Amino acid sequence: MTTDDLPVWRTKKYADLTLAGVSGDGVFSGYASLFGEVDLGKDAIAPGAFVRSLEKRGPSGVRMLFQHDPAEPIGRWRTIREDARGLYVEGVLSPGVARAREVLSLMKSGALDGLSIGFQTVRSRTERASGVRRILEADLWEISIVTFPMLPSARVSNVKNARWFRDRETELVRTMRRAARMMKR
Repeated sequence: MTTDDLPVWRTKKYADLTLAGVSGDGVFSGYASLFGEVDLGKDAIAPGAFVRSLEKRGPSGVRMLFQHDPAEPIGRWRTIREDARGLYVEGVLSPGVARAREVLSLMKSGALDGLSIGFQTVRSRTERASGVRRILEADLWEISIVTFPMLPSARVSNVKNARWFRDRETELVRTMRRAARMMKR
């Protein structure tokens, strides 16, 4: 029996990705899934795969865990949405939870930066030639902060300060504004 012989509703998969920003108060953002990129488990999430699940659960119905351990909730998701790039998330670590404080410290030092989605496959197709499983629809249960992401190309790119995110696009806009002001002088 192969995994292709299993009923689709019983297949579970964890796809790991990374955070995109973190602040001193435990607020961070990132992409929990990047559409079309093949992970180390040979899975690729299709755009729209989470739409039904997010309509049903919303951010409050998706748990934030540490290393996929249901005994280790460490915060809550404030925003979970699909955009053109993938599954964008904003979360906040719970300061009253010891593990969350540890995670925050590790995130701030750059030692921990992975995100991993826990979901049940609703619909998928496997490409025979490549063996890549395309997840067409997934029921999202949890998003964990993890040590080793399965999608190596996704990494921390933003650091949230108290007033703004310092991502590449924001920094580019700031640089362009500074240059325009200097040119006016």
